[in-house]
Amino acid sequence: MVKETGFYDTLGVKPSATPDELKRAYRKLALKYHPDKNPTEGEKFKQISQAYEVLSDAKKRELYDHGGEKAIKEGGTGGGGFASPMDIFDLFFGGGSRMHRERKGKNIVHQISVTLEELYNGATRKLAVPKNTICERCEGRGSRKGAAQMCMTCHGTGMQVRMHQLIPGMVQQVSTVCHSCQGQGQRISHKDRCKTCGGRKILRQKKVFDVHIDKGMRDGQKIVFHGEGDQEPGIEPGDIIIVLDQREHPRFTRKGEDLVKSMELQLVEALCGFKKPVETLDNRTLLITSHPGELIKPGDSKCVLNEGMPMYRRPFEKGRLIIHFSVVFPKANFLPEQKLKELERFFPEKLEAEQPNNMDDDLYIYADLEDCDFENRKRQGHQYYYMEEDDCSGGVQCQTS
Repeated sequence: MVKETGFYDTLGVKPSATPDELKRAYRKLALKYHPDKNPTEGEKFKQISQAYEVLSDAKKRELYDHGGEKAIKEGGTGGGGFASPMDIFDLFFGGGSRMHRERKGKNIVHQISVTLEELYNGATRKLAVPKNTICERCEGRGSRKGAAQMCMTCHGTGMQVRMHQLIPGMVQQVSTVCHSCQGQGQRISHKDRCKTCGGRKILRQKKVFDVHIDKGMRDGQKIVFHGEGDQEPGIEPGDIIIVLDQREHPRFTRKGEDLVKSMELQLVEALCGFKKPVETLDNRTLLITSHPGELIKPGDSKCVLNEGMPMYRRPFEKGRLIIHFSVVFPKANFLPEQKLKELERFFPEKLEAEQPNNMDDDLYIYADLEDCDFENRKRQGHQYYYMEEDDCSGGVQCQTS
């Protein structure tokens, strides 16, 4: 014989019900009276959850059978109160109910600016990130142990469901955060609040992270600190994600594992060879050499193997250093005409233009080359003149060509 049958009656089972029968009864009733589905039955949902919490635990059930609900409240639960109905619901359904809030917090994303040298050589940067942490003094309860009470406005759900009539016969259901408990599902009296966090359960603090930038990392690459996001009681913290933002470099452009550089040559260097120093991103000096006879034409590209960017997670392998060449020609009349004749002897012979047979030189029309001012010509090309129809009067016919 049991002293009380109230919890059994709430679940609609007999005192002799097996654990499987209790589970089936709770499942059916919890889904039926869940506040998101049946917002007016929050108290009923609370009673169902409390009854199942006691009867599903063998020790608590035995205590209830002998002493009733009074025995449970006086010492059977270890804290003098019942667990949150939503926590019981999540435990029963594996924490995957879509009707309850997400069980993992949001990620925190930070962007840090890095130089090409840091991506080439690797670096460690310190980053201070403000984040929410669970108050250690109250262990995230917001009060002394056992002082928190269920919010009767939302019945521990943290949400309020209101019915909003759009037009006669059409009603909209709107869910909002409970204004009484600010979504906490619990209410704490002012005198019982934690002195450290003021009952908020969390503190805003800064944590310093060592951000290790590995050799060969790329612009936009992410560095993830798992589980280091904002903390909140009952929720798994999200991640802190660091996004690398590469600053523009004055001398090199990165393309994958290759480094690209522009180099300007004088005409004599392009024809007769050169030696030019190039400082690398790790402060070495390469002597770029073109031997006499190796002509460099304007627009040519040459590469130096294994002098590009280190490959990510394979830092001893590198891409190429690609050099784009431009050639600067000397100014006009840089040599007297006689010297030009002497210089001409060192170049390949000119290709003579084909001439029509029996054509006298006097019949040629000589045309001198001039510099083209394309911008001025373009502006002039946009000047149009229009004539109104009224101007074509007095018997004069307008003519178009």
